[in-house]
Amino acid sequence: MRETAGFETFDAFFRHWAAERPDAVAHEQDGRQTTFGELEVFSRRYAAFLAAHGVGKGDRVAWIGKNSDLYYGMLLSCARIGVVMVPVGWRLAPAEMAYIVGDTGAKLIFAGEGFAEVTHEIAPTLPAKPTVLVEAETRAGIAASPADAVTPAEPMDAFLQLYTSGTTGKPKGAVLCQRNFMGLRGPALDAGLPWAEWTDDEAILLCMPCAHIGGTGLGTLAFCGGARAIVQAEFTAEGALSAIGQGITRFFIVPAALQMLIQHPIAASTDFSRLKYVLYGAAPIPLELLREAVTTIPNASFMQCYGMTETTGTIAVLPPWDHDLAGNERMRSIGKASPGVEIRIIDGEGREVPRGTVGEIETRSTANMLYYWQLPEATAKTISDEGWLRTGDAAYMDADGYVFIQDRIKDMIITGGENVYPAEVESAIYGHPQVAEVAVIGVPDARWGEAVKACVVPRDGCEVDEASVIAWARERIAGFKVPKSVDVIPALPRNPSGKILRRNLREPYWEGMDRQVN
Repeated sequence: MRETAGFETFDAFFRHWAAERPDAVAHEQDGRQTTFGELEVFSRRYAAFLAAHGVGKGDRVAWIGKNSDLYYGMLLSCARIGVVMVPVGWRLAPAEMAYIVGDTGAKLIFAGEGFAEVTHEIAPTLPAKPTVLVEAETRAGIAASPADAVTPAEPMDAFLQLYTSGTTGKPKGAVLCQRNFMGLRGPALDAGLPWAEWTDDEAILLCMPCAHIGGTGLGTLAFCGGARAIVQAEFTAEGALSAIGQGITRFFIVPAALQMLIQHPIAASTDFSRLKYVLYGAAPIPLELLREAVTTIPNASFMQCYGMTETTGTIAVLPPWDHDLAGNERMRSIGKASPGVEIRIIDGEGREVPRGTVGEIETRSTANMLYYWQLPEATAKTISDEGWLRTGDAAYMDADGYVFIQDRIKDMIITGGENVYPAEVESAIYGHPQVAEVAVIGVPDARWGEAVKACVVPRDGCEVDEASVIAWARERIAGFKVPKSVDVIPALPRNPSGKILRRNLREPYWEGMDRQVN
């Protein structure tokens, strides 16, 4: 499908696939199927539906819910006309959802199935007093709207705002445009990368959360490739195996979920013959898991993908030929920069360091986000005037260009593919009547890669009840951010200026490991 490589807008893809593959299935979920021809008409009806609600180019609309074919149809349609979609993580606590939607100033909140109650609960508390539309009435309203012609958005127009965890405890909205999603397609095809080519029988599984770049980005990739997307509300091993049996050719997964999949009882009887690529990210694949996965899925090629929300997903790849069942040094890396992407390692002064020296990963490409929503200072700290984006990952680059992550400069914890910043968790724990001070760290975990641990100092005269601290946090933040364990310590280690030395807290747990991330 090389003829689409030069397309710069989603409008071009809507028109192309509606003409070339009008009867091919674009989205499939729970027995519902939408063809590319039907999706093109849906997008025009959706534009009219938004206009009737006073929503136009540059306005924000929010989605609170799990993955849905309705969400992906609205997302792509927003991209076509320049309305900005904001998917909100369904696992977040109501207060966290309210902060994100309030920050956007969204005029409409679409509530996915099962999320009407929480959406109606938070909407009246928001300054913009957004209108809430539940899934059934949204579908009906769009279907009843006229399919008028639309005014296409331009390549640099924003259409997606994804929220990332923040070092200050508040999430930041990374604003992405059409060019961010389109710019690297051509270089990948020009480089002759086999996974950049899509055939007419391709099918992709969308089961990663749509509030993450891995879930939403994959949905846009499938659409641009003219592929059938099988949408599942959330990842379950049984659901993913069922989709693979339906002919999935590629999907993205985190190593912890891959382990659940291949160890599920029905994996042994699943037909994996059409699966071409298993894309994984958030952590390297353990050698034993790779061996078990290749035994279970012998025909598939395995690829590690490195990226972040701010880079619109993947910017570096460890290709299939660097995966070795005997193990090799390169499998500890994130691979090399993708075609069209520049990666360099810098020191604290912003100077590029020699190969083999640890510094911070910087990257520059058309995939770098536009900015953080309403945060010019944070944007300036992240993206330089020359377009280099600081990732917060400490790494070194070898002589062949392979990048090896050693640590996280920004203290982020990745647990089961979810990003957690200590500041968020610490803010939730502060105020507990038994806790004077708290520092949160990530520690190795065999199943989830890393687990969240809280190190707390008791208030004078108090004994800390660890279960109480965990319960306190659970009331205030999403479950995946809640500490799995609590250490009670007499004092937090600090430098002369008073900054908490998290690395000192982490070191005992990472002793004997060759890097400080997992």
